[in-house]
Amino acid sequence: MKLAQDIIIKPIITEASMMGVAFKKYTFKVATDANKIEIAKAVEELFGVKVAKVNTTTVNGKMRRYGRFEGYKASWKKAVVTLTEDSKTIEFFDGMM
Repeated sequence: MKLAQDIIIKPIITEASMMGVAFKKYTFKVATDANKIEIAKAVEELFGVKVAKVNTTTVNGKMRRYGRFEGYKASWKKAVVTLTEDSKTIEFFDGMM
């Protein structure tokens, strides 16, 4: 069994993701092997909120160059977590707006 801290790696703070905070949608970088149920339970445990649904996507790594050497950045998984209407907000994101 994975710990909640191992599933939720970090929040994603971008302009587009911060627009969703008004609608109780929060974006996180998550473990690539985590499924939607595990992500929902981890968010509920870490932040004490109620999760309505979870949308996930795998973000492919971009190609990067350093001089004549090329390679790809690692692919990662992104989860957009929507909270229920009666749930409280996540305080960490409130200070960002």
